[in-house]
Amino acid sequence: MRAIFLRCGLVIALLLGSGIAVSAQDAAKHAIAFDDMIKLHRVAEPQVSPDGKWVAYTVSTPDMDANRNASNIWIVATAGGTAIQLTQSGHDSSPAWSPDGKTIAFLSSRSGDSQVFLLSLEGGESHALTKLSTGADIVKWSPDGKTIAFTSSVYPDCKDDACNKSRDEAKEKNKVKAHVAEHLLYRHWTHWNEGKRSHLFVIPADGSAAARDLTAGAEYDIPPDERGGPGDINFSPDGKELCFTAVTDKMEAISTNADLFIVPVAGGEAKRITTQPGFDGNPVYSPDGKFIAYHAQLTAGYEADRWRVLLYDRAAGRIENLTETFDRSAEELAWSPDSKTIYFTAEDETEKPVYAMDAHYGAAPKKIIAGTYNMGISFSADGKTLAFERTSLTMPAELFAAASDGSNVRQLTHQNDAILAAVEMNAAEKFWFEGAGGTKVEAMLIRPPKFDATKKYPLLVLLHGGPQTMWSDAWGYRWNAQVFSAAGYVTLMINRRGSTGYGQKFTDEITNDWGGKAYVDVMNGVDYTLKKYSFVDETRMAAAGGSYGGYMADWIATHTGRFKAIVSHAGVYDKVSMYATEELWFEEHDLQGTPWTNPESYKKWAPVTYAGELAKFKTPTLVICGERDYRVPYTQSLEFFSALQRQGVPSKLVVFPDEGHWILKPQNAQFWYKTFLDWLAMYVK
Repeated sequence: MRAIFLRCGLVIALLLGSGIAVSAQDAAKHAIAFDDMIKLHRVAEPQVSPDGKWVAYTVSTPDMDANRNASNIWIVATAGGTAIQLTQSGHDSSPAWSPDGKTIAFLSSRSGDSQVFLLSLEGGESHALTKLSTGADIVKWSPDGKTIAFTSSVYPDCKDDACNKSRDEAKEKNKVKAHVAEHLLYRHWTHWNEGKRSHLFVIPADGSAAARDLTAGAEYDIPPDERGGPGDINFSPDGKELCFTAVTDKMEAISTNADLFIVPVAGGEAKRITTQPGFDGNPVYSPDGKFIAYHAQLTAGYEADRWRVLLYDRAAGRIENLTETFDRSAEELAWSPDSKTIYFTAEDETEKPVYAMDAHYGAAPKKIIAGTYNMGISFSADGKTLAFERTSLTMPAELFAAASDGSNVRQLTHQNDAILAAVEMNAAEKFWFEGAGGTKVEAMLIRPPKFDATKKYPLLVLLHGGPQTMWSDAWGYRWNAQVFSAAGYVTLMINRRGSTGYGQKFTDEITNDWGGKAYVDVMNGVDYTLKKYSFVDETRMAAAGGSYGGYMADWIATHTGRFKAIVSHAGVYDKVSMYATEELWFEEHDLQGTPWTNPESYKKWAPVTYAGELAKFKTPTLVICGERDYRVPYTQSLEFFSALQRQGVPSKLVVFPDEGHWILKPQNAQFWYKTFLDWLAMYVK
């Protein structure tokens, strides 16, 4: 370990001097702006070393000149101390410890395609383990440290890498770039599906043999495209098999039916072990090898169903539902070393606690770390040390550690202390009000920096997407409430009907009711805020949202004239033409049918239906979208903008040709925030 300190050590000085008076510190601070936010280091992917002494993680920092995020691998001691940067390429992520703790495997695209690299902590430079033309993604060590599993997107009918390489080269040389589809799903989020599938590979960790495709010929993705991650692939304790998640239904665009499969590491046919019609994922073997714990959604075609914790008995083939009475969604499952306890995280009313439960039916999950938003949990091999990310609306994610019972919580990283010490932000105030039908609804409000209660402030109502997600007490970069508040707005975030973290019934109540109770919840929340907070100016209000939040912005634009300005990002405007989306199960579930089997709903819940009501359709509106958005096709925004223009509504259209559903490139994000705030200032401030 000493060699790493000598070669890679990097000390981060803490600038919060104890000798400075609080008033002097506050006076020196300024309201956070985009330029501050874009400098923040994005901490993620914590992985505890087997002995529990270290945590490896990634730090990603926006590079404005390169117009991308530069990502490197770091480590920090769980006992505290200076964090150490291990890699410098700016193209490194996904660290994974070898079982003996002497090597870190990670993914790097420093040479072009992403490959698995190995870095010895005893000294020396990192080197590439894989060299496939199709690259590598997701990396997992076998329990004995002799094998590494990874995924790679290949042509199912190709028998070797030479075939894949030849086919890709021919495609690149071909002057015809037409997309051809013969089935659904043919594109997803920002990419077209052009015949490749993500397959599961293994390779000796010493590089003594070539990588082997364990799922050769499979016409499905491991894990499911855009719906899976590293948690959907895991080794058995004896290292003889891998369990993975896959969707094998032929028409993937209408299916959320993912099942668990096991495949021998030595080679052989993959065997399906779950068959229920919903989504089974995140399989984790108990250390004693008797069980596989996983989470499952039991409703077919519904990606927002509650995640239950299920237990698969490997010997008996029996499955048991452990959390049917627990009305929250379990994620990030992990076992205790004695195979008696299952840990997980779950959203709960703007927060995300860490839970623990006995691994048997009837056991009640208990919060062991509560009152905060936590994710990315990772346990040491002996189960004594837990590492995780923690974030809030005033703190970008940093790494924390605790004992497995939730005690001795301590902050490990301070990647952003220097930047945060110079900016002023206010914590969110949480409150409840009566929404549609008298149902209790929660909201959060952030006051502007240097707040003066004697003044009147404009109100910015942020509308979250999903629709089955929630505004959480967590930092975000795409819709940063602190940057909006710093511009002089009281920012209001309402977890209206359809939000997660409040029980499944609350989430389900947006089904076939997109502009119904959710809209009433938002408007009731605005009215309650005006009554509760005298410093909010009801004559200067704006509303803004993306995805379903963009839909609600469009709905507001066609249903009320109360707001002075609206911002609609990637909003759904015409529900019939929205059927050009990729995940058709989404539309078919939430609208309870197709445009030809239930046309009434597609008309009723489409803002386009009400665009002719000129008395209400008059609010100045900024419309933003990405041309590579396949979730909400950007033509939705074009239709909305055309309607605004044709009816004389002050409006502006911004289309990013190189972005998808979200604006991710740093320079584009800078333009997005400036355009957003300039629009509000023109009509509200």
